[in-house]
Amino acid sequence: MSVLKKPRFKRASVKTFSFFLIFSAIVWVLVQFSKTYTQLIEIPVNYINTPLDKSISDERPKHVDLQLQDNGFNIYYYKIFNPQLNVDLSKAKETDEDLVYTLQNHLAEIEEQLKIDFENSRIIQEEIIVPFQFKKEKMLKVIPNIAVNYAVGFSADNPVKLTPDSVKVSGPEKIIDSLVSVPTRSISLNKVNTNLNGTIAIDTSGFGQLSFYENSVRYAQEVEKYTEGSVEIAIEVVNVPDNFNLAYFPKTVIIYYQVNLKQFENVSSADFRVVCNYENVNQGDDYMIAQIVEKPGFINNIRLNERRIQFVIKR
Repeated sequence: MSVLKKPRFKRASVKTFSFFLIFSAIVWVLVQFSKTYTQLIEIPVNYINTPLDKSISDERPKHVDLQLQDNGFNIYYYKIFNPQLNVDLSKAKETDEDLVYTLQNHLAEIEEQLKIDFENSRIIQEEIIVPFQFKKEKMLKVIPNIAVNYAVGFSADNPVKLTPDSVKVSGPEKIIDSLVSVPTRSISLNKVNTNLNGTIAIDTSGFGQLSFYENSVRYAQEVEKYTEGSVEIAIEVVNVPDNFNLAYFPKTVIIYYQVNLKQFENVSSADFRVVCNYENVNQGDDYMIAQIVEKPGFINNIRLNERRIQFVIKR
């Protein structure tokens, strides 16, 4: 009895067949993509250089329609990568309520941006009409967000100064009316022993609907050599009832302070006054709190060696 054998294909034949099949498919795709097609493509619009005194409406056009006549490769590129058109509103014509950007007047710029040839393609719209509202303008005080840590023996008499100390902004009235100030960005300056002088950006985060006429300010501060001084001051006790015989200890306190080295000799104990107010004593307490009520305006980092002043009432 004879046995039928299944026909077998040689591996080389299968590989050859697969190669020609794939090659034929590639050739077919290349042929199809090489043909010229006409396709309508939506091109997203990005608006730049909006006039600072205007706020454009959310109803503005989001895209333009490009009728593209080109080979399949270029059309596929536009479909996949979807390039956007930057519309410069500083070049638009202003009407009562709209900014009108006439596309015909900017064909060279558009060709450069989109990498197209208007001989075979065109944008359906003739112009882009962007509704706007006038913004309200206001001056906002700039608040420095600058942490200064001085080197040992250095400090400053005056706070950091900003120039300008206020900036003009514009935006929707309901937002503008709620603002009085705007901060700078946060920076920390450590071991400072020389005068400060630099530029810092205004922190515009959270103010996306506002336009800032200035985006940075200059900061400056004179840094001086400082030294520590001390004076011993007699304590004054006020508002003690007439029928009380009050005894307290200590009778004096020492005030420590920092002062500009140039003004060290100008500090005198007569410039200070330390007071304990008996009216502020809580019931049951046997101490008063000493407070510095007078001091020279040019010293800083003031502290007392003792704030709690013990007392007894003699009968």
